[in-house]
Amino acid sequence: MYIQEVAKRLNTTARTIRFYEEKGLLSPSKQANQYRTFTDEEVVRISTILALREFGVGIKEIKQLLDDQKQDRIHDYLNLQRAVLFEKWLEMKDMIHTLDQLLEGNNDPLISIKDLIALSKHLRKLKHLRQSWQDKWDFDAQASDYDQSLKMSGYRFNVHQDYETALEKVVDTMPLETGQTCLDIGIGTGNLGAKFLAKGVHIIGVDQSDNMLQACKQKHAEIEVRKGHFLALPMVDQQVDGIVSSYALHHITDEQKLLALAEMDRVLRPNGAICIVDLMFQDDAHRGEVMQYLKESGNAEAIHAIEDEFYANGATLVNWLQEHDYHVKTHIFNPILSMVYAFK
Repeated sequence: MYIQEVAKRLNTTARTIRFYEEKGLLSPSKQANQYRTFTDEEVVRISTILALREFGVGIKEIKQLLDDQKQDRIHDYLNLQRAVLFEKWLEMKDMIHTLDQLLEGNNDPLISIKDLIALSKHLRKLKHLRQSWQDKWDFDAQASDYDQSLKMSGYRFNVHQDYETALEKVVDTMPLETGQTCLDIGIGTGNLGAKFLAKGVHIIGVDQSDNMLQACKQKHAEIEVRKGHFLALPMVDQQVDGIVSSYALHHITDEQKLLALAEMDRVLRPNGAICIVDLMFQDDAHRGEVMQYLKESGNAEAIHAIEDEFYANGATLVNWLQEHDYHVKTHIFNPILSMVYAFK
């Protein structure tokens, strides 16, 4: 098939096809008259390139994906691309919301410079907050033996004490039914989300670690996995009936936790529910009591573990949820592990 025929068939131009050839994405045969001819396989390759370009994938990345010749690589890259697009979309939403705040009820053409500067600072802060999280714990490296590492014994400070009890409590608490959709944020290898599969619930697992998502998919093929994180959930507004999260929220700062709650509220359908089980203190006073006890006990291991992460202030989470019209119930498993259940 000649280049003009291919271009017409794929609704593109000969110039575009030649461009991809120049970039090393195509190697068509050439006749004695230098006319390019394309096999059916090459036509499929061109259509794949065109599709990936529509999703914003760069030329360099497309070449790597096609040379790899593994379909899961394309899936993984598109999963990443979706996460990136959602982050950009949320940034645009933040900008529009900020402009609405500036213009709402303001009929004066001379908008206050003070207000303009204040809102622009707020917008920059919000953008920084969404992009500021760093994985200093290297969860990609932990994925292969993560489940084994949960079986801790003989340690003076066991962060996974009551782990299975807590997960079962989440499942028993969440009012999810067959056919409904539940989002598991920081799904890891799928230990919590998988417990809902027997109920016929569709589980979407979000995690920033590619290796964790792969491990989850290998264990539980029924779970839909998406690249993403607490601060930019890769889904549209009001998409899920329930949200769960276990042992993940303590990896983001207190300020980021409030943005994470706002993100959960954004994607949750009306009358939905949120259930978070995580390492947290009841309030600042409780944190002080626990830390003082550990210090007096000489338990440096526990103090280091707590200070290395961001155990939540449970009262702060509860207050935010109540201020946003949620009814909230809590359950304490042990001094550092609690569950927060919120519904409207």
